[in-house]
Amino acid sequence: MSVRVGILGATGAVGQRFIQLLDDHPTFELAAVTASPSSAGLTYREAAKWRVDTPIPDDVAGMEVVATDPEAIADADVDLLFSSLPSSVAAEVEPPFLEAGYVVSSNSSNDRMAADVPLTIPEINPDHLGLIDVQRDERGWDGALVKNPNCSTITMVPTLAALDEFGLETVHVSTLQAVSGAGYSGVTSMEILDNAIPHIGGEEDKMETESRKLLGSFDGAELSLHDADVAASCNRIPTLDGHLENVFAALTEDPEPEAVRDAMRAFESADLPSSPDQLIKVFGPDEPDRPQPRLDRTYADGMGIVAGGVETTTDGIQYNCLAHNTIRGAAGASILNGELLVEEGYV
Repeated sequence: MSVRVGILGATGAVGQRFIQLLDDHPTFELAAVTASPSSAGLTYREAAKWRVDTPIPDDVAGMEVVATDPEAIADADVDLLFSSLPSSVAAEVEPPFLEAGYVVSSNSSNDRMAADVPLTIPEINPDHLGLIDVQRDERGWDGALVKNPNCSTITMVPTLAALDEFGLETVHVSTLQAVSGAGYSGVTSMEILDNAIPHIGGEEDKMETESRKLLGSFDGAELSLHDADVAASCNRIPTLDGHLENVFAALTEDPEPEAVRDAMRAFESADLPSSPDQLIKVFGPDEPDRPQPRLDRTYADGMGIVAGGVETTTDGIQYNCLAHNTIRGAAGASILNGELLVEEGYV
C-alpha cells in the first residue's frame, strides 16, 4: 500500500528531517512540499538551505515548492500531511487543511493539550486516536489532527510508562537539551559556547502537562490526565543533537534497580515501520556514565530511547534518559503517528 503524503513547512530544520526520513519509506510517497510565499514556485533545492547530514533526495530536489494552502496541493492527491510549521503559524494554517478534509500529523505545539486532539506516542497510547471521532463531531470537519509531544517530553515519557507498573506518583526532571532543539538560528554561538542556559521558554510547562496527557486514560468519549505530579527544569547545553534528562520518580512500590531496568527493557514497542525493535535500551550498573548524547543519540537510527544510571532513592528511583530530539523527538515522531493513522484506518 502506498500513501501519498505532503509536508507543510518543508524547508525548515524539522521539514528537512521529514524529507530525510521519508526517503525510501516503505509506505509513504512524498507528493507535495509547501513553504512560505517567498519560496513558492522555486524547486526544493533552490528554496531550502539544506543542513541535514545526508544529500537531498534526487526526486525531492527538483520538486516545486507550493504555498501552504489547501488549494495549492489540491492536484497532488495527498492522503496525509505532516506539519513542521512553527506553532504560531500552524495555529492559523492547519485548520483550513482540516476543514478541507486532510488528515494532519503535526509536530507543532499548538493544540497539543486540546481536549479533543490526540497527543500520541504509538508505543504508549495508541488508543487515544479514538479522540479523532470526538474531534470531528465537535469541530465539524472531515479531516483529523494528531499531535506528537515536545521533544523533551517524548524522551522521558516512554520510561515513565515502563515505571507506571510500580505506581508512578511524582516526577522531577532536569533536562540537558541540545541546541538543535531551538532551530538552526535559535541559539547563537556567543550564547551557548562555554555556557549553559538554565531556561527554555515554555518547555517546563510542556513537559509537565503533556506527559500527564500521554499517560492518561481514554474511555471512548473523554480523556483523563494521569494523576502523577510532574515538575521540570529545562536547560540548554552546547551539544548539537540529543536531549539528556535526569529523572527522579517517586513510586508507591519499592522496586530494586534491576527490576526497573528489566521493566524498561521489556516495555513493548509498536509494530510499525519506524518503531525500533526494542523501544528502550538500558545500560546496566557497569556503565554508569551512559547514556551520552554523542555516543547514544543514534540508537535505533535515532528512533529509540536510551536509559541508564538507575539507582534507588529515599522516595523511589533516579535515572538518566536520552533521545535524538529532531528524529525521535520531532519528524520521526510525526511519521510514526502517520504510520499509526494508516494502521488504524484513519488514512
